Amino acid sequence: MLESFIVPLLAATVQSGTPILYATLGEILTEKGGVLNLGVEGMMSMAAFAAFFVTMTTGNPWFGFIAGGIAGVFMAALHGLVCITCLGNQVVSGLALTILGVGLCNFLGTPYIGTATEGFDKFSFPVLSAIPYIGDIFFRQDALVYVSYLIPVLFMFFINRTSLGLAITAVGEKPAAAAAVGLKAVRLRWIALLGGGFLIGLGGSYLSLAYTHLWANGLSGGRGWIAVALVIFAFWRPGRAVFGAYLFGGVMAFQLRLQAVGTHIPSSLLLMLPYSLTILVLIFSAMRGRSGNAPAHLGINIEPEG
Repeated sequence: MLESFIVPLLAATVQSGTPILYATLGEILTEKGGVLNLGVEGMMSMAAFAAFFVTMTTGNPWFGFIAGGIAGVFMAALHGLVCITCLGNQVVSGLALTILGVGLCNFLGTPYIGTATEGFDKFSFPVLSAIPYIGDIFFRQDALVYVSYLIPVLFMFFINRTSLGLAITAVGEKPAAAAAVGLKAVRLRWIALLGGGFLIGLGGSYLSLAYTHLWANGLSGGRGWIAVALVIFAFWRPGRAVFGAYLFGGVMAFQLRLQAVGTHIPSSLLLMLPYSLTILVLIFSAMRGRSGNAPAHLGINIEPEG
């Protein structure tokens, strides 16, 4: 039971949770700077297509991986143009970004449905993969999963230990006070937004280059919305985001396995599991008052600097 079901399920949990983890960390960074971005779903969709297309064209999946990150930056820049430069409504802009991203990637990707491309295959990490059970779960994965083990650590160091990370946090909390001590609040918001967009884009890249190795419309499958919810669940803390991403990844992997073994539960109900959990998390967070951990100036525009 352990080796035939539990270990493979946990290994699939890590894989399923990886794109959500990238996207959640990107959204945390964005919101730390005070910008609310509800366009994660559209950004992941466009990044997945960009990664697929560049990899198919060049034959190099690393180029595709970076291209997905750049696509995320481009989409984030559109959001910033509306919200930071033109002081538009952040909620409306984010929703429009999701509609734009999902629709555009479906339009561009339709001719390539079912087309396979190069990607990242699983391989055993030297030495660590030999650890019983742990090795099978965490160290027989693809290169992008191994990268994802490092990013939360680097993210925590950046936010808590570097002057730039602390400045971004200050702008998200009290931009007027940050500006009073000489910080460029608008510039720092742009850095947080574009940096977060890059991480979100990497999450989208994972979907087409490691999760499927082929193109299919609707590849993001609601993971962007899950990432937005996970930010609240994680208290805006990257360490909790890792746990939350793997929790949701586990639910997604579990429902896929239940479908594969042919349970009598309707597949439509199984497909609802990850999103039902998302709703429960939001309800639980609201009841516990976790929204109070949000950056104080989240979603509130600030005037451009003179």
